[in-house]
Amino acid sequence: MKTIRRLIHGEIIRAVTFVAIGFLALFMFFDLVDQLQSLSKNKFQGYQIQHALMYVGLLIPSHLYELLPISVLIGSIFVMARFAQSSEFTILRTGGLGPWRALGTLFQLGLLFVTITFIFGDYISPWSDRQAQLLKAHYQGQITVGQTGAWLREKQENSQFALNVKSMDSNGNPENIRINEFDNQGRLLAITTSKHGEFTNTGLWQLKEVNRRIFNIQTAGASSIQVLNLSEWQWKTNITGEMVGAALLSPDRMKAIDLFQYMRHLEANGQNAQRYEIEFWRKVFYPLSCWVMLTLALPFAYLHFRSGNIAGYVFGGVMAGISFYLLNNVFGFMGNLQNWQPLLTAAAPALIYSLVSLATFAWLVLRQ
Repeated sequence: MKTIRRLIHGEIIRAVTFVAIGFLALFMFFDLVDQLQSLSKNKFQGYQIQHALMYVGLLIPSHLYELLPISVLIGSIFVMARFAQSSEFTILRTGGLGPWRALGTLFQLGLLFVTITFIFGDYISPWSDRQAQLLKAHYQGQITVGQTGAWLREKQENSQFALNVKSMDSNGNPENIRINEFDNQGRLLAITTSKHGEFTNTGLWQLKEVNRRIFNIQTAGASSIQVLNLSEWQWKTNITGEMVGAALLSPDRMKAIDLFQYMRHLEANGQNAQRYEIEFWRKVFYPLSCWVMLTLALPFAYLHFRSGNIAGYVFGGVMAGISFYLLNNVFGFMGNLQNWQPLLTAAAPALIYSLVSLATFAWLVLRQ
C-alpha cells in the first residue's frame, strides 16, 4: 500500500501543481493588465511598474487560496481518468486496492491540501493582501470604502459610542475619525473629531489634532457646549485595528479569528453580523472543499474508456468545480438576504457535492 499511495499521491501532487501554476500565471497576467491603467504618468514618482509588479506578487497567496480546490479537482480528475484509460487503476484494484482503500488514500492526500489551504487562507493571504493594500495606498492614496467610510458601534458601562473612520493611511492607521458619544438614554454627550489616529496595544487610540465638543444638557437651567482643541487625546475602547480593517476591507480577506472577534463585537453592540457569520463559517469550511474535490474525482477512475475522451472528462470536472463555486457564492448571497442559518448556509454546498460524489462512487462500484 505504501507503494500505491506514493504512486497516486505523487501523480496527483504533480498534476495539481501544474494546474495551479497555470492558473496563477493567468491571474497574474490579468492583475498586471488591470494595474497598468493605474500607473503614474510621472516616471520619477507615484505608482510605477515595479510597484505594480510587487502588488501583483503580493496577490499570489490570495489567488492560490482561491484556486487550490479547483486545481485539486482538475489535477485529480486528470490523473484518475488517465489511470482508467491506461488500465493502471484496474491493475491496482487487482492488486488489492479496494474502493474504501482508494477513498482513504485520497483522503490522506486531501489532508495535505486542506492544511495548505488553511495556512494560506488564515495566515499568509490576509497578511499579503494587507501589505498589497498598504503598498498601493502608499503610492496612490488612502484606503477608503464608499463615501462615508466605516461605521462601528460600541457599548461601554456608562455610555455608547458611534465611530466613523473614513479612511486608513499607508501604515494602516485610521484617518478622519469621528466619535459620537451618547449616554444610556440616547442623549448626545460629546462629538470628537480627529485628523489622524494610531492603534496601541493597551486598548487605547492615540488621536491627534483633536476637536472635542462636550454637551452639558441640563433639564432645569442653562445648557452649554464646551469646545476643546487638543493636540493629542486618548480614547479607551475595545475596537481594534482588525475590526476597522474588517469594516473597510473585504471580510473574506481576514483571519478566521479576526472575523470571529468582529462578529462577536457586532452582536454585543446590537448590530447585524449575518454577513460576517456566513463569511466566518465559509472560512472554516472552505479548506474542507479540497476533500470534496478529491471525492468528486475518484469516480473517474472507475470509468472504462481506452481512447480519446480524457479531455471531455476533465472539461466535465472543470464544469463541476465551477458549479460548486457558483453554488457556494449563491448560497452566501441568498443566506445573507433570506437570513438563513450561517452554519448551514456555509456548509450546504460542500455537503451537497459530497453526497452527490459519494452516491456516484457507490453506484459505479456496485454496478461493477
